[in-house]
Formats: sequence, C-alpha cells, structure tokens
Amino acid sequence: MNIFKKPYLFAVIYSIFLIFLSVFILLDVFIIPREVQAGQEGFITADETFSFLEKPSGENTETVSEQNTQTSSSDEDITSEDTDKEEEEEEETTTAVDTSPSVTYPVITDTSYEDEKIKITLTTLRLHDTQVYVADVILNSAEYFKTAIAKDKFGTNIREKTSVMAKNNNAILAINGDYYGADKKGYVIKNGVLYRSSVRSDYKFEDLAVMYDRSFQSVNEKEISANELLNSGVYQLFAFGPFLVENSTVTVGLNDEVGQALASNPRTAIGIIDDLHYVFVVSDGRTDESKGLSLYELGTFMKEYGCTTAYNLDGGGSSTMYFNGKIINNPVHIGNKTAEREVSDIVYIGY
Repeated sequence: MNIFKKPYLFAVIYSIFLIFLSVFILLDVFIIPREVQAGQEGFITADETFSFLEKPSGENTETVSEQNTQTSSSDEDITSEDTDKEEEEEEETTTAVDTSPSVTYPVITDTSYEDEKIKITLTTLRLHDTQVYVADVILNSAEYFKTAIAKDKFGTNIREKTSVMAKNNNAILAINGDYYGADKKGYVIKNGVLYRSSVRSDYKFEDLAVMYDRSFQSVNEKEISANELLNSGVYQLFAFGPFLVENSTVTVGLNDEVGQALASNPRTAIGIIDDLHYVFVVSDGRTDESKGLSLYELGTFMKEYGCTTAYNLDGGGSSTMYFNGKIINNPVHIGNKTAEREVSDIVYIGY
C-alpha cells in the first residue's frame, strides 16, 4: 500500500496534526509556565479594591490636648505640702537594681524559635506508623501570617520548591500551600490580592478563608463572588480541602479521601486553636519508615491537639515543612525517592 497516494496522504497528515495538537495541549496544561498579569480579566489588585494592609478603624481618637484638659483640674489640687512630701520620699528611696539576666532575641534552637512577636515550637511525633511534624505557632500580630507564590509571578505551571520560596521571603516557618497553579479555575486570594475570580468547575470541597485578623472561615465558591470575599475582609484563600475539623468536631469520615488518592498519604494541614494561635502539620508517607495518614487520622489528631478549625492542604509529594533554614520532613516526590517537589505557593510565618 502506498501511503503517499492522495486518499492516504490526507489521513497521514491529519493524524500527525492531531498528535502534535495533543502533545501541545498536554505541555500547556502540565509543563509550559504561563504568567498572568494582575489587572487582566478576572484579576484584581488590592489597590482596585479595599486595602487590607491598613488596620481597621475604630481606635480611640481622643487628642492629647483633650486629655490634658481633663487632667488639668486634678493637677491643681496637688498642694505644696504633698509635693514636699513626695520629694522627701524620693530622697529616701534607693534605686532598685535589676539583676535578672537579659534575654537576647531571637532565641533559636533546632526545635524552637522565639522573639518578642513570634513563638514557634516544633514537635516530632510517631502516629499510625508515620512520622508527623507539628509546629505550634503563637503570634502577637496577624501580619506575620503570610503566603508567597513561586517566583513572585501568578500563573499556571509556575513552580518553585517550598524551601526556595521560604528563603526568598525570609520565612521562619513554611509549609506548602494549596498548589493553586495546578488548576486554571477557582478563586485565588493571596495577601489581600484577588488573582482569579472564576469558580472551580469540579467544586467538591469548601475553601478556607483566612480573614484580615487571621481567623478562619468556611467559604463555598458557588454561594459568594470573589469580589464579595475580598471586600468582606478575606486576606488569604485556600482551595484544596476538605475541612478536617469545624467547631472542634472532626468533619471527615473513615473512608473520606481526596479524589482517587491513596488512603494513607503524606499530608499537609493547618489549624487554629485560638486567636493568633496556629498549628502547622506535615506528615511523611509512602515509604517503609512512614506509611502516611488518612484524612480521618489527620483530622482526629488536629482535634485532639486542640484545633477548633483545621483544613487539609495539598499533600502527597508536595508535603514539605521548612523551619529555621532547613527542610524538616522527608518529602517523597517520585516513588520512594526523597526529593522536594516544586509547587506554586507556600504558607509561612515571618517578617
């Protein structure tokens, strides 16, 4: 048979075209990085909405002059006799010397970090034949709870290792995020900027909204627009799931799982105990040393640790914890190979 005859030649050319088209589509979806500039359709910068970098109003606005007026009458009541008595007492009083040792911050060990504003304690546990890494975080201000995106560029297939993003942003503690770049739809809000406002077509789990004060809330993309979320005070939004704990109750069952994932996996999760008190959790898995955790096992642990709300982030080969300049867990990228996977975003604590 001569394939170069006209009837066959057309079929060959058409087949080659389909093969090249299929290869291009696969490369575009999974390989080719595509940056999307903020301000294009579906992307809104913080300047175009409400700036959540400003602290909420409502603080006491009483002026210094008003305070002085209120106290002037009481100042006049002080007699010269009282003043003389105070001067005598001051002469008789010896100056107390502080002999307590001074603390030089930050105080850093292999398992802790502490300064005047941030306190992190790292604990390693053995649960269900799995190594689990728990970072207990206490902040004195919401501003130290942040996210970062790979190469500081928003788009699909733009990736960096968790450790690289952490170092580039001077993070003290970091974990991988929700890997927003694996999808082309779904709300994306990072550090008060709305990057994507299209609803996920395969919406299955609710999103975790982290508000301006860094409290946690549940969000259903089908019930509220991305602009409404931004204007209501959502500062970070994570679209992975599911919720593991809500209202101090485990919300996943024994057989719940993410898609077709294995029942036991490396996991990444974040939980809140109280105002500005968080728990970052990463587990190993898929190795002889660590089996991995199910969603139910992870949710039960988060509840027992004291979380009122806990959310499952991207796991598997993405699960990575960075602390004090080094990777803490054993990420598994391909098979049993220990290697850090490149992802699109991180959650971190830092300045």
